[in-house]
Amino acid sequence: MIRIAIQSKGRLHEQTMELLAEADIKLGAVKRTLLIKSRNFPIEVLYLRDDDIPSSVANGTADIGIVGENELAEQQAEVDIAMRLGFSRCRLSLAIPKETPYDDNHWFEGKTIATSYPEILKKYLDEQGIKAHIHRIGGSVEISPSIGLADAIFDIVSSGSTLVSNNLKEVEVVMESEAVLIAKRELSDEKRQVLDQLLFRFEAVRQAEDKKYVRMNVPRQQLDAMLRLLPGLKSPTIIPLADEEWCSVHTVLDDQRLWEIVGKLKELGAQGILVTPIEKMIL
Repeated sequence: MIRIAIQSKGRLHEQTMELLAEADIKLGAVKRTLLIKSRNFPIEVLYLRDDDIPSSVANGTADIGIVGENELAEQQAEVDIAMRLGFSRCRLSLAIPKETPYDDNHWFEGKTIATSYPEILKKYLDEQGIKAHIHRIGGSVEISPSIGLADAIFDIVSSGSTLVSNNLKEVEVVMESEAVLIAKRELSDEKRQVLDQLLFRFEAVRQAEDKKYVRMNVPRQQLDAMLRLLPGLKSPTIIPLADEEWCSVHTVLDDQRLWEIVGKLKELGAQGILVTPIEKMIL
């Protein structure tokens, strides 16, 4: 049995729960329950505040955890990153009032910067040789300049809409962040085996993201031209049909290039093109 700590609420919680469900890890109801065992996998889920997850994994309260990379960097916990999960992407950026002239990061010299991430900000300022006053604040960082609490802010940015609504502009990106699966540095062999099984499932789910399984009927005289268009995992599958002048081709395409490639295939004579989503992909 392995214990995983995840955020108790919020966007990261929702995306983590989706990942667990896609990995076929079945959990019971979560209302007012902090610790829940899976019904079909040797794992139990511990629900915590996001800023408690790194230290909980480091001290062994949990064996593994899913947390934003930004929170991990701020806490400076001694844990290993077992997998980058690719969701809950954001960045930590410096922002100033929209109408303020700005040339480079030396603008921050002597300024007061409000943030919920003082450790990450301090490291950045030290690396840049900038001396500024860091004002730690728990929430609503974005209103600090407008009420005279700070000259600038250092905060999470996703779409940037919060900055715009508070008349701020992003001027320096300090760190890119995403959800990561972290692990205690010393796990027993039994727990390491469970973690490996979990990573295997997560990787299968991730490999299937933004990919489609495509089947089509292709005239044999155009087969070589079509195969040159298809970036299959290794090579497309080709199946003979009753009509010897035709064959069926099966392949996997990325969503981003799907319509571009399908359009070219159709021009070359492909027919009966069937596109279906992929739930899992095991390489």
